[in-house]
Amino acid sequence: MSLRKLAWMSTCVLFLAALAGAMPLGTSARAVIPSDIQQIISVDYRALRSSDTAMALKAQVLPENLKQFEGALKGVGVDQLIFASYRVPKQGIRIVGVAQGLFPVKTFNKKMALKKIKPRKYRDAALYPMSGGMEMTFLDDSTLLFGDISAIQGALDARDGYATGLDSNSQMADMIPSVDSGAVWSILDQQGTQNMMRSALGEASGLADYDTIKKRLLGSRYQMNFANGVNFDLDVLTSDSMTAATLSSLVKAGMMYKKMNASPVEKVAMDSMTVDSDNSNLQLHFKTDDKKFQSLMHSDLFAAVSH
Repeated sequence: MSLRKLAWMSTCVLFLAALAGAMPLGTSARAVIPSDIQQIISVDYRALRSSDTAMALKAQVLPENLKQFEGALKGVGVDQLIFASYRVPKQGIRIVGVAQGLFPVKTFNKKMALKKIKPRKYRDAALYPMSGGMEMTFLDDSTLLFGDISAIQGALDARDGYATGLDSNSQMADMIPSVDSGAVWSILDQQGTQNMMRSALGEASGLADYDTIKKRLLGSRYQMNFANGVNFDLDVLTSDSMTAATLSSLVKAGMMYKKMNASPVEKVAMDSMTVDSDNSNLQLHFKTDDKKFQSLMHSDLFAAVSH
């Protein structure tokens, strides 16, 4: 990914929205997120449904695996979807989804009984099959956990005290309050942030000793809203103000270089972005109106970045 693609982080990092009245993590949802979290993405579907631009963006850039999650819940009254990817030593990344809404649990259980579908038991949890090889279980009347069996079991282990949970990871947990007022928001861990910034900086990462700088990147968080046009805010947390200032300079230099060969639509997008540092944080802000953003979505660059 080249540096100018940082200008579209608001589009390819995804379905990231933020509107007033957003839903924070519920108690049951928070409890099933393991401590070794890589990323959390929370999407308020009530907010997305109120914006044609938001729905178009979601349809175009939603990753295939998340489309499968979403499709498996088609027809269910979901207000919020939370996707959590977490690391398992020697086994890689696992992903679970949590849906929040008002679910007819009793009616669902009766239908399963009539169809003679018996749940798989994992301690006190009843796991039912879903499409795509996934399984699901109700944590309570308003919270549904879903994913593949190994991912679900890891999440339930965190809830039941057999593994450490999100609240024991202060580095990640402490980032949530700054963004969870967004209808769609995300936090990303240190390793994920380091990889994201290297890819986003592209050739510009060679202008400084990035291998030294990356050790000082601690995590990142973002939110995006569609209430008045399109607004995207990304913070990269670093260990000190010098690192944040260095990253800011690299991003600005890279954008100036890429702008020389950018299309008119891409230049407008770059002009809509500001990059700065505030103490130990790199701050990136992108703002444009719906019409310009929808034109951007049909550009060649957007097509290349969002797939």
